[in-house]
Amino acid sequence: MAERPQAVALAAGLLTVALWGSAFVGIRSAGMAFSPGALALGRLLVSCVALGVLAFVRREPLPSRRDLVSIAVYGVLWLGIYSVTLNAAEHRVDAGIAAMLVNTGPIILAILAGIFLGEGFPSGLFAGCAIALGGCVLIGVATTGSGGHAGLGIALCIVAAFAYSSAVIIQKPVLARVAPVQVTFLGCVAATIVCLPFAPSFAHGVAHASASKLGWVVYLGVGPTALGFVMWSFALGRTSAGKLGSLTYLAPVVAILLGWALLGERPVALAVAGGFLCLAGVAFTRRTPRVRSG
Repeated sequence: MAERPQAVALAAGLLTVALWGSAFVGIRSAGMAFSPGALALGRLLVSCVALGVLAFVRREPLPSRRDLVSIAVYGVLWLGIYSVTLNAAEHRVDAGIAAMLVNTGPIILAILAGIFLGEGFPSGLFAGCAIALGGCVLIGVATTGSGGHAGLGIALCIVAAFAYSSAVIIQKPVLARVAPVQVTFLGCVAATIVCLPFAPSFAHGVAHASASKLGWVVYLGVGPTALGFVMWSFALGRTSAGKLGSLTYLAPVVAILLGWALLGERPVALAVAGGFLCLAGVAFTRRTPRVRSG
């Protein structure tokens, strides 16, 4: 029976990764019409509406004041700071470099989970993360062009990785007491408040964006943000933070496949090899250690 929650968490985690992988395509398209902050605010406004309706229907009681503070910090760190800094970083460095740096996040998360959540330091988890990170490096090298302004862009990627990792550590204990939908909705509300200074830029983008660009903003808010983060919260409440975090190494693989299918971006051989390494690394983290019989 203990395997069932893990299987459900794995299914929810894989759906999350698929949605987050698709976000790379949407960000690439919508980012042509919206600034990094405006795009983050647009996604959050859409997700607040979608999740607000669901939260109203469910009519769950508000969390305790302590949990509300934790949820707000999680929302600001991940849905606010992470989104804005990553969007801004991709304006300054190649997407490949950004992917390599941000994908240190799962390893940082595994270390923090071992320290603060008592999840220990499983050698298989770290070995699998290292293999998958190697795959992300190959993908990054394959997709990196000659341009890019290193300095600030690299710093922003590192900030994004730490914001994401810290947010998960804060979020995990709260999910033992608060439903995933409510955690995600209130987190989105907190992040939206922080991103309100970008409202004039967002309004300008809406006034000048094409229907397709606006459609991508709506998709990013409903799919990767609202549904994706609810599924993530659902999975996180049923498995370890380190193991779930390792699944995010599959997002670049999804992004490559969707970029090929939707944008005609044929992946080079090195990126394909990196994708296989990501798959192998994640599979390694899911292995159950064999127990020797006496």
